[in-house]
Amino acid sequence: MPIALFALTLSAFAIGTTEFVIVGLVPTIAQDLGVSLPSAGLLVSLYAAGVAVGAPVLTAMTGRLNRKWVLLGLMALFIIGNLLAWQAPGYGSLISARILTGLAHGVFFSIGSTIATSLVSKDKEASAIAIMFTGLTVALVTGVPLGTWIGQNFGWRATFLVVSSLGLLALIGSALLVPNNLKKAVPASLSQQFKVLTHPRLLLVYLITILGYGGTFTAFTYLAPILQEVSGFGNNAISLILLVYGVSVAFGNIYGGKMADRMGPISALTLIFSGLIATLLVLAVSATHPVTAVLTVLIWGAFAFGNVPGLQVYVVQLAERYVPEAVDVASGLNIAAFNIGIALGSVTGGYVVDGMSLTDTAWIGAGIVTLALVLTRFSGSLDRRGQDAVTST
Repeated sequence: MPIALFALTLSAFAIGTTEFVIVGLVPTIAQDLGVSLPSAGLLVSLYAAGVAVGAPVLTAMTGRLNRKWVLLGLMALFIIGNLLAWQAPGYGSLISARILTGLAHGVFFSIGSTIATSLVSKDKEASAIAIMFTGLTVALVTGVPLGTWIGQNFGWRATFLVVSSLGLLALIGSALLVPNNLKKAVPASLSQQFKVLTHPRLLLVYLITILGYGGTFTAFTYLAPILQEVSGFGNNAISLILLVYGVSVAFGNIYGGKMADRMGPISALTLIFSGLIATLLVLAVSATHPVTAVLTVLIWGAFAFGNVPGLQVYVVQLAERYVPEAVDVASGLNIAAFNIGIALGSVTGGYVVDGMSLTDTAWIGAGIVTLALVLTRFSGSLDRRGQDAVTST
């Protein structure tokens, strides 16, 4: 694999840490700022909203610019956002800093996915995307548990300062490793962008992405409170459990990419969504006992992010078939869809926590993923009909 992929992975690690570390800090921030758990959960939702806006809009706006300079500018914006979060005087300013950081996140993964696929042969596309997204999974393995531990022991502000340092390392790495002559797609016109937004096949995949990710984050946003209040773990134990979860995610993400390459996106997503549904249903019951809770979280991690490579490469494949002039925009919109799912999932989880119990987030999340599975099978049937039509002609 080209060394530029590993530069993208380094940046993804820094961005993934700041995105997901907030999950482990929800109880800490809620207590320190005097807000409720659902209000602290909005730090997840509104960050994701920033990503959802930034991915399609800023990707289109930066289409004519040199890809490397865009990457470097995004990492600079990322550093600034985390420094503002470090110095945020209150809840409102922290929200603003998170949204700003989310804007950088959205564009990075949008152009990063298309850069990754352009660097490799056709049969390695899903694996290339998986390698880049490994930065997210490594962040879950190391960055999130360490950031959670730092926040619990030195204050949540210290976590954002450390994340800023990671962003600086990623900026230096991108400057040194990413080539200057990256392939630059011809910017899509407004009519072409509108075509992406209105194409039924792409809209269907975006909905699958929203539901598949949203179901996970209905429960994942409140994983730390579940482990603390339902399973009975202390702060240090939660950091270790998040480490276990992250290791499982790393394996699931890489294997998910290999499955998508070998079996095709639809078959891979069918297996991954089915496993995710089963695990979330079990979590609703197993969370009440420490041992079964940890075992379920370990299995959950393997399925929770394994759908990312398949969903992203599926969108790229469909865009190349139906809107080849706007693949970047289509990719960016799927990054937006991931984060719309995160936002809606965490908001849904907040409503559940307010009106029901923490463990109810798990089975409700399973119901949402079930909808994603049904739509995945439907999209696969549309693919087969299209292939049959081509064959018959």
